[in-house]
Amino acid sequence: MADKMQRLVAEKHLRRLAVQELTGLSRSTIYDLMAKGKFPRPVHLTEKAVAWPESAIADWLSQRTPA
Repeated sequence: MADKMQRLVAEKHLRRLAVQELTGLSRSTIYDLMAKGKFPRPVHLTEKAVAWPESAIADWLSQRTPA
């Protein structure tokens, strides 16, 4: 657990607007895919603020097939 925590702290985290820009997805699509288990879940930065680890988004993008 401590190792996972160290990786999360050392890694850059992306807020929702940055995730939208990187993925090209809308807010509602991101949350719909999360509900279906098809998109990474964010981590809580504070009680109200969340962000996605950059590596989770990069992994998700790398698994997509090119159009």
